[in-house]
Amino acid sequence: MRITDVEVHRYTIPAATPFDWRDGLPGSEPAQTAAWLRITTDEGIDGIAWTLRGVIVADIVERRLRHELIGADPLRREWLWHRVWEIDRIEEMPIYALGLVDIALWDIAAKQARLPLHQFLGGYRDSLPAYASTVTYGSIEQYLDIADQCRELGYPAIKLHAWGDAKRDSALITALRDHVGDDYALMYDGSAGFDLPDAVYVGHALADAGYLWYEEPMREFNVTAHRWLADQVRVPLLVAETSDGAHMNTADFITTGCAQYVRTDAMMKGGITGALRIAHLADAFRLRAEVHGGGLAHAHLCLAIPNTTYYESLIPDVPVVREPLVGADGHVRVSDAVGIGWEEGAELPWA
Repeated sequence: MRITDVEVHRYTIPAATPFDWRDGLPGSEPAQTAAWLRITTDEGIDGIAWTLRGVIVADIVERRLRHELIGADPLRREWLWHRVWEIDRIEEMPIYALGLVDIALWDIAAKQARLPLHQFLGGYRDSLPAYASTVTYGSIEQYLDIADQCRELGYPAIKLHAWGDAKRDSALITALRDHVGDDYALMYDGSAGFDLPDAVYVGHALADAGYLWYEEPMREFNVTAHRWLADQVRVPLLVAETSDGAHMNTADFITTGCAQYVRTDAMMKGGITGALRIAHLADAFRLRAEVHGGGLAHAHLCLAIPNTTYYESLIPDVPVVREPLVGADGHVRVSDAVGIGWEEGAELPWA
């Protein structure tokens, strides 16, 4: 089998309902140019990956990646994964672009095997609980109302994105625990909003309230600062979400002793190959590797990786609407479609 073409099909996504990850950090965007990356082969099997950054990815593919891929064997994923990282040394690709080719190559391989991707990866489970991942709202009362809606929709856990104010967030952390009771799973994401003193303050509130994890409290440029934080708080840290270098940087977080959970991600960690490297690395240290973000590729990863706890289901709208991949029992599942299954229900520009 050989790759015959690599195409980037751009299209416009209308503006989303405005929301923030925290104060000063917008999450929604105006109308933007997304894209499908499509790798075709001489055996008629297409591999597909999707990105919100169509213009930037199209430029990288045309200048750096297309000529590397045409004529190559798409089943040599390991070789091509290393080639993309070699090119990154020159290009310094955006973190969200590193995994696109690899995702499409795994789509090809699973389709050739006539298996859904998670089964092709080894198939650890058929479903996994999903947590409702909030955006930022205006008041504690609104958060409590959102929590009630999430529980009514069957979500067994909630992760907060709050304001990025240490005292205000800590009050919310306590109020939400009091509202849902001790037996409901809660997590908190700082969206890298704090310095070390404020991160410690919030960490104490999270530990007292029994939260499952404390995610991305600070920018992940300094591993030592995270070790100092881990030394001072009792809540488990979930780290290495946005650090460059896939498993290589994740290893630094682990060996310094600041990680009980690490993030893995097909988009930001070098595709399915990079995500699996991180999951296996974490498992070797008896840590959990939590898959960052939703969507089909990440749903397959959640079903294939044994040391992951939940699927992340974003709830940006009010009133809350349950994500289509999540059932009424609060579990994520995928269909029996071969590969990743992008083609089911998607409006593909070449179809």
